[in-house]
Amino acid sequence: MPVPALDSPRARWTAFSVLCSMQLMIVIDISIVTVALSSIQRDLGFDQARLAWVTNAYTVGFGGLLLLSGRVGDLLGRKRLFIGGVGLFTLASAACGLSGTQEMLIAMRFLQGAGAAMAYAVVMGIVFTIFRDEPRQLGKAMGAIGFAAAGGASLGILISGLLTQGAGWHWVFYVNVPIGAAAALLAARLIPDDKGPGLGAGVDLLGAALVTTGMMLGVYALATGSEHGWGSARTLGFGLGAIALLAGFVARQATAGVPLLPLSLFRSRELSGANLIHLLLVAATLSSHIMLALHLQQVAGYSVLVTSFAFVPSALIGGFSSLALSQRLTARFGARTVLIVSLLGVAAALLAAARVPEDPGYLRDLLPVLLVLGFSAGLAMPAVMTLSMSVRDPRDAGAASGLSGTSGMIGDSLGIAAMAAIAASSAGRALADGESAASAATDGFRLVFGIAAGLVLAAAAVGWFVLPAARPVPPGEGAPSGPPRRAPEAVAS
Repeated sequence: MPVPALDSPRARWTAFSVLCSMQLMIVIDISIVTVALSSIQRDLGFDQARLAWVTNAYTVGFGGLLLLSGRVGDLLGRKRLFIGGVGLFTLASAACGLSGTQEMLIAMRFLQGAGAAMAYAVVMGIVFTIFRDEPRQLGKAMGAIGFAAAGGASLGILISGLLTQGAGWHWVFYVNVPIGAAAALLAARLIPDDKGPGLGAGVDLLGAALVTTGMMLGVYALATGSEHGWGSARTLGFGLGAIALLAGFVARQATAGVPLLPLSLFRSRELSGANLIHLLLVAATLSSHIMLALHLQQVAGYSVLVTSFAFVPSALIGGFSSLALSQRLTARFGARTVLIVSLLGVAAALLAAARVPEDPGYLRDLLPVLLVLGFSAGLAMPAVMTLSMSVRDPRDAGAASGLSGTSGMIGDSLGIAAMAAIAASSAGRALADGESAASAATDGFRLVFGIAAGLVLAAAAVGWFVLPAARPVPPGEGAPSGPPRRAPEAVAS
C-alpha cells in the first residue's frame, strides 16, 4: 500500500499521533504492573526480592537495547524498525499475559522491553523528520511527547488498577495487543518510508553487549543489596562488574569504527546536560510514583481501585501543562529557564511527600503533592527531551534519540531498584528498633522521597551550571532543517 506524502498538516499530525500513542503505551508499561504486583506475587509465588524483576526485566531490556536500536534504525530505516519493534512488543505482551511461571513472565517482560526499545529509539528521529521545517509544530509535538513521558507513570497506575480489579492481572498485558496491532498497521500506512545504507555499514554488537550486560548487573546489585548486605562480596562484586562493563562500553565507543554512541555528541553542552538531567529526573519521579502507590496500599490501606484513581489529578494537570503551557512558556523564557524552574517545583513536591503522615488524608496531604508534581513534571519533560536532541548533524538524530531514551531508562532501572532497596533497608532497621510495621514502612517511604528530592535538586544544579543560556527565538523566526544544534525555542502556538 503506498504511503501518502506528508504534505499537509493533517497528514503530519495523523502520522505523529500513531507515534505518540505508541510511545505513551511503552512508557505506561513501565508502571502498569505496579498495582498488579501483589496479585502476580500471589498467583505465581514470587518472593519479595524476585518480584522486582517483573518491573526490572522490562526496563533492563528497554534501556540496554536502546542505543543498538537507534543505530539499527539509522541503517535499516526508522519506519521498518518502528513497525518491527511494535510487533515484538505486541507478541511479548500477549505472552506475558499467558505466563504461568515466574521464569516465563520475567523472560517475556525482557522481550517486551526489547520490542519497546526498537520502537521508542526511532520515534524522536521520525518526529524531527516530519516537522523539520516547522519549529512551532515541532514544539507542539514535543509537548505531546513530554506528556507521554511525564504522565505515563500516573496513567499506568490508573490502568493497572482498573484492569486488575475488573479482569485480573493478565489483562494489564493483554490490553497492549489490540493497541499494538492497530499501531503497526497504521504506521505502515501513514509513516513516510525511509532507507538506510544497510547493516553492511556497521553495527557495534560488542558495544551493545557491554552496555546491556552492565545495566543488568547494576540493577541486580541494587535490587538484591538489602537482601545480601550492601557490603557483602556478592553485592560489591556485581556492582564493580557493572562499573567495569559500562567503562568498557565507553572505551569501546572511543575506538569502534562505527560506534553505537559517538562520543563527539557530548561536545554539545545542551545534549550532555539534558541527558544527565533526564536520568536524575526519571530516577526520582518514576520511583516516587511507584513508592507512593505502594504506600497507599500497604500502609494507608487504600484498595487497588482507590489507589488508581488517586493518581488521576496528577495525570490530568500534567497533560495540561505539557500540551497547553510548555510550548508557550518555552517560547517566552527559553527551555533552560522553564526546565530549571519546573525541576524546583518537582523537588518541592517530593519534599512535601517526605512529610506525608502514616495515615494521610487525601485532600489535605496527598492531592497538593500530586498536583504540584504532575504540573511541574509536565513542564520539565518536554524541555529536557527537546534539549536532549541538540545535535549538529541530522544523521546523528538516531543516536541522540537512543541516548535520550537510554538516559531515562538507566534512571528508571537504577532508580526503582535503588529506592526499593533503600525503603526495605530503612523499614527493616525500624522494625528491629521496635516500631510497628506501618510506622517502619512509612519511615522507608519518607526516606525515599527525601532522596528523590535531592536528585531533582541536583538536576536543577546541572541545568543552572551546565546548560548554556539561549535567547528565545521570536515567533515567526525560521529554524534550520533537521534536528537543530540548539533546542528549537520557537514553539509559540
